[in-house]
Amino acid sequence: MLSRTVEQKTNYLGFPKPGELIEMTGTHVLEASDRAILNILYQHAHDSGKLLQENAEWEIPLSTLRQAFSKHESSDRLKDSLNRLMTVKVNVAYVAESKDGLEGPEQRVVITGLFDFFDVSAKELAKRATLRYGLPRKLAPILEGSGRWGRIKAEIVCSMTSKYAIALYELLQLRANLERSVETFPIGRFRELLGVPPGTYGRGDNFQRKVLDPAVLEVNGLSDMSLQIEQERIHSRAPIHAVTLAWWRKSGDEFRAAMQERNRSKVGRMARLRGQVETAEVPSPSLPDKVAATVDAMRSAGAPQTDIDAFVKSQVV
Repeated sequence: MLSRTVEQKTNYLGFPKPGELIEMTGTHVLEASDRAILNILYQHAHDSGKLLQENAEWEIPLSTLRQAFSKHESSDRLKDSLNRLMTVKVNVAYVAESKDGLEGPEQRVVITGLFDFFDVSAKELAKRATLRYGLPRKLAPILEGSGRWGRIKAEIVCSMTSKYAIALYELLQLRANLERSVETFPIGRFRELLGVPPGTYGRGDNFQRKVLDPAVLEVNGLSDMSLQIEQERIHSRAPIHAVTLAWWRKSGDEFRAAMQERNRSKVGRMARLRGQVETAEVPSPSLPDKVAATVDAMRSAGAPQTDIDAFVKSQVV
């Protein structure tokens, strides 16, 4: 018998998010911050051990949810995210056992909201401000019966700015432990799974530039997985009919570089991931000979630029 998702514990690899929620569709109205908050709230509910209790409610500090945003953003962004999460309707596919036991399992789709209610402290910036919330009743049997999951790290989804990157990262995590590491998706299905709004980015070049490139850049630069994506066409001028993913786990320097980038500021992150950041160097010719020689020696020794700048400042008036 397969293990159940609800029986799994959160560990250093992340919390176990049910595959049914990872592959739900209808999420195109959600932004990156909404998806990050969704994961934080579902992890909080899972870790409480009350996920399957009837009429269960949870309470979480608002300060915990604000990790989904940049520090300079106002509480209005949090309100907007909660409103979208409360109003969105999603399609969750699942397998239901026959009630009479005479027929086999049945594929079904439930159309539901993601949350039953939100109850927010009136003074959102108070130290003890919290969010209380509940999950929809129709999701309980789906969560109870789920037997496949992907381990999701909150710090990774909160570090991403592209909603497509978060969706792509979750799809990879759901497949991370499979024997195969390549999968082809029909383009319509792939767009739904990533939450691409219907009728947008229909041209291949727009889809590549607005959806795939930012998503791949952030997954490769920030997550514990790496991937390559190929668009499948019958011929060079034909429309895209499928997308093929190939993925593998990071290790060594690649793993450490992603972890270090997650710990850095979001400011300038996309430029760093693209390799477009240039280090401003102090021009040696304008420095006194002895100072310039020391600067050259420090650079040769691999000294940080901040140390070099501090030395120059202490020597040159």
